[in-house]
Formats: sequence, C-alpha cells, structure tokens
Amino acid sequence: MVRRIPTKQRNALVARERDHGAVVRLGLLLLCGLTLAGGFVYAGVQHFTALRVGYQTENLRRVRDQLAEDQRRYLLEREAAASPARLERAARKLGLRALQPGQIDPLARAKREATEKIVPASSQPARSKSAPAPTRSKAPRVKDLNEANVH
Repeated sequence: MVRRIPTKQRNALVARERDHGAVVRLGLLLLCGLTLAGGFVYAGVQHFTALRVGYQTENLRRVRDQLAEDQRRYLLEREAAASPARLERAARKLGLRALQPGQIDPLARAKREATEKIVPASSQPARSKSAPAPTRSKAPRVKDLNEANVH
C-alpha cells in the first residue's frame, strides 16, 4: 500500500473570517420558523375554540327545544283551564249563577253610573278634620258569571 500523505505532516493553522451573512441568514431562518410555529398555534387555538363554541351551541339548542316543548305544554294546560266547561264548573263551585234576562237593565245601570260620577260638591256635607269620614255600607251583592274573572 502506498501512502500519499505523510503520517507526521502538520497542517497549517487557517484563520477563517467570520461570515456576517450567515448570522443574518440564521436570524431570518429563526424568524420564519417562529412565524410558522405561531401560525400553527393560532390555528390550533381557533380549532379548539370552534369546537367549544359548537358544543355550547348544541347545548343551547337542546335547552331551546326543551323550553319550546314546555311552552307548548303550558299553552295546552292554559287552554284546557280556560275552556268554557271548566270555567262553568269553577264558577258553580264559587257560588256564581248564570245571568238572568231580568237582571239586565241597561238604562238603570247607565243612570246609576252617571249619578255616581257627577255628584255636586254642594250636596256633600262639610266634614270636620277631627270627625272621621262616614263609611258606606253596601248590601251583599249576588255574583254573576259574566262579572267573574276566573283564570
């Protein structure tokens, strides 16, 4: 075997110059890598936020459907409670009677309402501050089905 390089050859020390362009290139490469990694992180955050909002939307839809079902059920209950037959039974339990034709006198009612609204001040007796105001006693009135407000 023939050796072409001597075994005890000392190489000369070579002083290399610093490559300032390499530092700029490495900095630019680092900046691009960080931008790319930041983009992936941002995309991941957006993805998981979209998943979370999707789950919340699904829960809200479920709640909305439940509330709509409750509303329908309550409307049916209200309609059943406000049916004329049930109102009639409730009125009878309260002691109300159906209005008879003889109880209706529109002229007398209008006259009574007009006299109650317009009472001249001179016809009212003068009251002293120390005397208590007189109280009206009304006779018990018969309740009518038409006047009842049962809900």
